[in-house]
Amino acid sequence: MTHTDDLTRRLQAERAAVETLYRAFNDKKPELLNQAVTDDWQDIPLAPGQGPGPEGFKPLLIGFIAAFPDIHITIHEMLQEPGKAAVRAEITGTHLGDLMGIAATGRRISVRLHEFHTLNGERVTATWHMEDWLALYQQLGQLPPL
Repeated sequence: MTHTDDLTRRLQAERAAVETLYRAFNDKKPELLNQAVTDDWQDIPLAPGQGPGPEGFKPLLIGFIAAFPDIHITIHEMLQEPGKAAVRAEITGTHLGDLMGIAATGRRISVRLHEFHTLNGERVTATWHMEDWLALYQQLGQLPPL
């Protein structure tokens, strides 16, 4: 096996881990996080009240699935090098449940997402993310209560 083969395998495994992270949303299966991220995964920044690691993120994921039962994340672009992946994606769904104190509006949303992941060759070890929350609240027609 050559160095090129090893590199190709690593990049494929890391891409699969990142894609599995988003599949946890798309397939409505929070348990997929355990395949995608390490036990000490860092999600930066943490949401208010979010605990560390995949177990800390699962309640948020379950909440998003409840608020947007048809939630879907589309990866528009992924740039990779060994140990790193940058993703430009879009979250879509219909607001049919409570989200951060905002009652269901029935409105469709489309929110841009930019994330940078570090990986260990098999799974995601850290994610730095930025979602366009203002666009989400504009589409819902209200801000969450303070």
